[in-house]
Amino acid sequence: MREIFEDLDRWNAESEEIAVATVVGVRGSTPKPAGARFGITRSGRMTGSVSAGCVEGDVYERAVGVLDNGDSVVATYRVTSAPELEVGLACGGAIDVLIERFSEDPAWQFVRDAVTAEQPVVFAVALGPDRLLGNRLAVTADGCVGSIDAAIDPALVEDARRLLGAGEATVGEYPCDGESASVFIEPLSPREHLVIVGATDTAVALSRMAKVMGFHVTVLDARPAFASRERFVDADVVRCPETAERMLEDIALDGRCHVVTLTHDPRFDIPTLTAALGGDVAYVGALGSRKTHEKRLDMLRAEGVADTDLGRIHSPVGLDIGGRRAEDIALSILAEIQAARHGKDPRGEN
Repeated sequence: MREIFEDLDRWNAESEEIAVATVVGVRGSTPKPAGARFGITRSGRMTGSVSAGCVEGDVYERAVGVLDNGDSVVATYRVTSAPELEVGLACGGAIDVLIERFSEDPAWQFVRDAVTAEQPVVFAVALGPDRLLGNRLAVTADGCVGSIDAAIDPALVEDARRLLGAGEATVGEYPCDGESASVFIEPLSPREHLVIVGATDTAVALSRMAKVMGFHVTVLDARPAFASRERFVDADVVRCPETAERMLEDIALDGRCHVVTLTHDPRFDIPTLTAALGGDVAYVGALGSRKTHEKRLDMLRAEGVADTDLGRIHSPVGLDIGGRRAEDIALSILAEIQAARHGKDPRGEN
């Protein structure tokens, strides 16, 4: 959802007629996950995607129909036996796509504000019966806006709060006035946080690439001339801590946090790595040769860091992809982080 906010805001300000298509159900192998969105205007502007291009043409045609008559629809796309004659997926799976006129109603605004503030939120949209189709409810830990139906809202809010911050999108069924109400329930979590310590040329490239991949990016360096907004236009936060010991101050060192040190300087590496390893961060990487890292490990042991924690450090940081440019190193680091995020051995052992 976050990826299309900017386009929707701009189009809305320009008084465009907008439809939004959302993947609300997936079965088998599919190109996009539940929650993928495709924004379309009557004038032909597009943003996002609900497939790898297999069905977007048909979704666009249906979206124009939705803009014409105002009625939301749920379309199902699956693999076809004659793909040259029909619209369908080539990957063997099936997807359900909700296509509706875009409305910046209070529930949507509530979700947008929560996502912008990096707060977990759940967005629920009714899929059926027809009288409820498109009704919305947004839920956070301490509030909710909108309604699917008064008869099921309390149970839905309870279920949504169980999914806050950790759950996957799902479809829930709720008894409602003698019928079964189907509701697409989508938890939206804060972005993964990449903390880069050391405002080097590699950090510039890494910041830019990580932003494209959807990370919230923080760049830290004690040197104001290096840690400048002019150099790091893609970063969310650029900061110059007063001391090395305060480098990670006020940063949530939790399972969404990834810390990379690029300073190649023990005055900054040691306090930063000690703090990072004292938290529950998902990834810790440090630039430097194997010889440099061995010396660094000895200094960390002297700071009281246990060997079990030292084993969490990825160093030399990044995958060996052969390149030596700043962009090559940045790509190798980001690839290793992504592999670690998804539980993959970046060297291909699992």
